Amino acid sequence: MQRLYDFFRRHPTGVDSFWALLLFGVSGIWLLQAPEGAVQQGLATLAVVALCTVVALRRRWPEQMLLVALGCGVLQLAGDVYINPADFALLVIIYTVAADGKRWASRLALACGLLAPTVNNVRWPGNPTGGWQNLVGVAFLTVPFALAWVLGDSVRTRRAYWAQLQERADRLEKEREAQARMAVAAERARIARELHDVVAHNVSVMVVQADGAAYVLDGSPEQAKQALETISGTGRQALAEMRRLLGVLRTDESGEGGEYVPQPDVEQINDLVEQVRTAGMAVDFQVEGAPRPLPSGVELTAYRIVQEALTNTRKHGGPNVGASVRLTFFDDGLGLLVEDDGRGAQHELYEEGGADGMGHGLIGMRERVGMVGGTLDAGPRPGGGFRISALLPLKAGR
Repeated sequence: MQRLYDFFRRHPTGVDSFWALLLFGVSGIWLLQAPEGAVQQGLATLAVVALCTVVALRRRWPEQMLLVALGCGVLQLAGDVYINPADFALLVIIYTVAADGKRWASRLALACGLLAPTVNNVRWPGNPTGGWQNLVGVAFLTVPFALAWVLGDSVRTRRAYWAQLQERADRLEKEREAQARMAVAAERARIARELHDVVAHNVSVMVVQADGAAYVLDGSPEQAKQALETISGTGRQALAEMRRLLGVLRTDESGEGGEYVPQPDVEQINDLVEQVRTAGMAVDFQVEGAPRPLPSGVELTAYRIVQEALTNTRKHGGPNVGASVRLTFFDDGLGLLVEDDGRGAQHELYEEGGADGMGHGLIGMRERVGMVGGTLDAGPRPGGGFRISALLPLKAGR
């Protein structure tokens, strides 16, 4: 049954042609009985054929078929061809134009449909003496034309409503897909920042310690042993943070993650500084204000900024570089200031966002600070070296 319905929908003109032939058969019986005279018979036949053609082609050319139907009506009035079964096509074309035709054609069909019973009554009065009988007859004949137009216009409105709903559904689907892509991109960026912070800092410490161990291996075995212990501890710390990241990304079927490690916070900055000092770089660490618990996002952001700043100092500051880290607790936020007295960084690393794979740490800093609604300033110091300043509010700005 569904296949038959789909076939009819794919071939609307064929379906209309079937009904046109059926209407022509009924009208043919009327042609054999009603008209008198060769001229009137010919005009009636022409009107019947034209009106049946209107039914057959109504959905292909609705506006043109409306004009053909109006022409048939004028022909019937002029040739004294009385109402016949083929005039049913007028109701059909009025419905079709109201549902599928252009607006001007719909209005024209409504006007002509409402006037047709009155014109018919004037041309062929049912009661020559006039009176209320003619008025009642005109009213009854007007109702089918009005109903045909109202039904067609309702179909047009419903189709427009469903089209609007479909368009809205498609738009919402595209918006959902765009939001999903944005969420994936944001998650990738977050993972990239975390991986960069973990790998860059800890591997940098391990490389420095390994170089130092190789340098003093023969002359000072104890210092080489201490450097190797630092490498081992740093590697374990890096593995622990990597497991934390993987635990967030990958869970088992029961919904329980793997091994988790608490996220770094402001209190662990002191351990971070000690680790950098152990690696051979002088770092001055100061805390101003009254320390207090901060939102987890602010805590992690502060830790990562200090971590990345010290990593950059070790990578770009040159030999014998020293750094200072200052944390300031305000009533409405946390201030960070990391400075070094090294040779600074290339201009493109802090202004243009990095080139040839460089500068991604500063990009990550800006993204992290932006996520908590803070501000970041990074650039060379007036007297030499590099300076990173950040202000992290307790509440993100609206």
